[in-house]
Amino acid sequence: MVYDAVSWPAPAKLNLLLRILARRQDGYHQLQTVFQFLDLCDQLSFRLRPDGEIKRHAPLPGVSAADDLTLRAARLLQRHAQIKQGVEITLEKRIPLGGGLGGGSSDAATTLVALNRLWGCRLAPDELAALGLRLGADVPIFLHGRAAWAEGIGEIFTPCNPPEEWYLLLFPGCEVSTATIFQHSELTRDANPVTIADFASGAAVNDALPLVRKLYPQVEQAMQWLEQHGEGRMTGTGSTLFARCASEAAARQRLQQLPKPFTGMVVRGTNCSPLLEREMRSQ
Repeated sequence: MVYDAVSWPAPAKLNLLLRILARRQDGYHQLQTVFQFLDLCDQLSFRLRPDGEIKRHAPLPGVSAADDLTLRAARLLQRHAQIKQGVEITLEKRIPLGGGLGGGSSDAATTLVALNRLWGCRLAPDELAALGLRLGADVPIFLHGRAAWAEGIGEIFTPCNPPEEWYLLLFPGCEVSTATIFQHSELTRDANPVTIADFASGAAVNDALPLVRKLYPQVEQAMQWLEQHGEGRMTGTGSTLFARCASEAAARQRLQQLPKPFTGMVVRGTNCSPLLEREMRSQ
């Protein structure tokens, strides 16, 4: 026996700033970043199962079951809350894989939020965030649900309200390995810290960008095109690049000018996550 599916959004994010201050003894890096959500979302549906089994309706191409963060999140919550029910998860993937937009982490966060409600776990937000951090450093921001200045490994949040602007996203056509970038000997790891006021005044450096441009020719070529037409920036360790635009119309005009083989899309930043909005409506 199964129950009616319920759909939940899993939004993408941009890192509007990335400062890499130091490497910690545990291998993680001390960071400063600014997270903002996008109106670009994966969609997840959950059908509860009485047999305790956790499964995907269909596999995600290129992602093994062991690496599937939605399954890992569901199993982690099931064990932690001692839940007897299972679930079948359907994922409609809209966020490109391996682009630095946080799709896998967002899918995991949405799974935790949705199943916390659907299974009746009643875990408090802090407890859910602690579970999320065990799945990945970016998962807590999607659970937090609001744009934030983040420090630590990206899990310590201070409220932040950057302008909710239109962006052109540019996909260079390659995937950048976050592990490769953070382990690389040439990565800058001694950046001077900045403040929220510095960011608000225009400090938006991404310390990973020079290395990514050096290692990935497609990113270098795409950045050159963006810089010819104004500002070019990168989210996280890439490979997605982005540019602020004055309006939706201006963003779509730039999208039409995008040369092959690059692809892109027009999105808008939002300081309240679509997942948080969905959760508040269901309360």
